[in-house]
Amino acid sequence: MLRIEPELHALLRDEAERLGLSLNEYCARKLAAPGADVGGPAGAAFEWALSVTRGRLRGMLAFGSWARNDLAEDSDVDLLIVIDLRLPVDRDLYRCWDESPVRWQGRRVEPHFVHLPAEDLRVTGFWAEAALDGVVLYDPDFSLSRHLVSIRKRILAGSLSRREVHGHPYWVEVA
Repeated sequence: MLRIEPELHALLRDEAERLGLSLNEYCARKLAAPGADVGGPAGAAFEWALSVTRGRLRGMLAFGSWARNDLAEDSDVDLLIVIDLRLPVDRDLYRCWDESPVRWQGRRVEPHFVHLPAEDLRVTGFWAEAALDGVVLYDPDFSLSRHLVSIRKRILAGSLSRREVHGHPYWVEVA
């Protein structure tokens, strides 16, 4: 049993209620994810991703035009949301996300739910692009960061090459 100050208890209770969680569930998630105190503009997106994934969030990365700092007036913020393998990536995740869309500095947040691929799998263009310009926002066990580093090493070694056709990038494995 843990005894805490009444003011802190009230803050925790209010935040749990805001997220639609029991106080126990909220505290368990906070304790299970040390270093998960994502604040600033990313805070609302992080909290919603944690809720949508029912606590099975393994990492979060912002990428795309926001990360490259070349936003157009109508740009959104793309988030790569890495989830536990036990949670399927399906339409239900996106439907749940859309129940309460998140805004980031006035921009729409577009989630991209993924599982962390095995190291021996072929690198997709999606992951290569995220490795180039992604900003890691949450990575409690550093598995996302390690995966991105391994992709960057392959790019630097020349075994992955970025090409473009009609302004659209694609990636090829180089022998």
